Amino acid sequence: MSTTGPGGPQEQEQAHEHGQGPGRRGRAGLLRSRAAIGAAVVLVVAVATTTTMLHGHGAAAQNSSLVSAASSSSDSASAPGATTVVSASAAASAAASASASTSAEASAQPSATSSEAAMDQLEKAASAAEGKVAVAATDLTTGAALDYGDTDHGFVTASIAKMDILATLLLQAQDDDRTLTSSQRSLATRMIENSDNTAADSLYQAIGESSGLDAANKRFGLTETEGGSGLYWGLTTTSAADQLRLLRQVFTSSSVLSSASRSYEQGLMSQVETDQRWGVSAAATSSDFALKNGWLPRSATGLWVINSVGRVSRNGHLLLISVVSDGNLSESGGISLVESMAKAAAETLDQS
Repeated sequence: MSTTGPGGPQEQEQAHEHGQGPGRRGRAGLLRSRAAIGAAVVLVVAVATTTTMLHGHGAAAQNSSLVSAASSSSDSASAPGATTVVSASAAASAAASASASTSAEASAQPSATSSEAAMDQLEKAASAAEGKVAVAATDLTTGAALDYGDTDHGFVTASIAKMDILATLLLQAQDDDRTLTSSQRSLATRMIENSDNTAADSLYQAIGESSGLDAANKRFGLTETEGGSGLYWGLTTTSAADQLRLLRQVFTSSSVLSSASRSYEQGLMSQVETDQRWGVSAAATSSDFALKNGWLPRSATGLWVINSVGRVSRNGHLLLISVVSDGNLSESGGISLVESMAKAAAETLDQS
């Protein structure tokens, strides 16, 4: 991995990761716990033909109010300090109590207890964060989705920005009715599969740096992401929810990217080098996953940014998951945090 880049010694490592990929060795788990963070969760579930949002606090699902998803977004519903019981069975149980004819369907849904246990696991994972952490995820099979954690915090991307850089490059090529040059394809391979920083420098310049990235992100539907100035692409700021929106652009047909562009980026993300296959892949139940990770020690504090975004296959379902974190005391601790958050989020979606 390249370690060269612009900037003075105090900011150098803030723009680029240093050293080899972190791999999976030597992780001792989470280093310490802090008080449970203020968190917000919104789960969108399809019940029959109506999509609703379930809002509540703690285990008090009986006090939940139902709000039409068409008139309420997950961002606006994410009030810090609130938690939501995430369960499709809440709606199913309410329907069952109103009509005995629906009892068979209700009994087939996950129990409130199992849903609450999944939420407890997510809260436990988040409470172990040494700094800030947020996760956003969706089950492409069921449509269930969540956005949990420090949702109002601006996270530095580190190398997950490389997924965005490539998506922007592909969109610009589409606009010009051309394909990537052989040189650009070579750089893209190195940037995604090997997380090569010099390759990212070149492609960030090719897309017009932050102005090009921001223009593409507007079309991608991202609202909380701002490209890093100059060649400081690693200091792009974002949110877990925006990274999930970007994942939808790369991995679903509801995208401004063509099928060929999506397939190309997916292929590179499915072939990252072995020591970079940590992160959201922990939520997969098979070897079918595609991801991009980012890891970065901040020069001012020595604390670690650890991020992971991607698509995983889990129990026959396809999930998109983004986990972003900062303030980690160590690289290994941050990786453990990201993986535990990804797994807990996936388990929560399992119960929806």
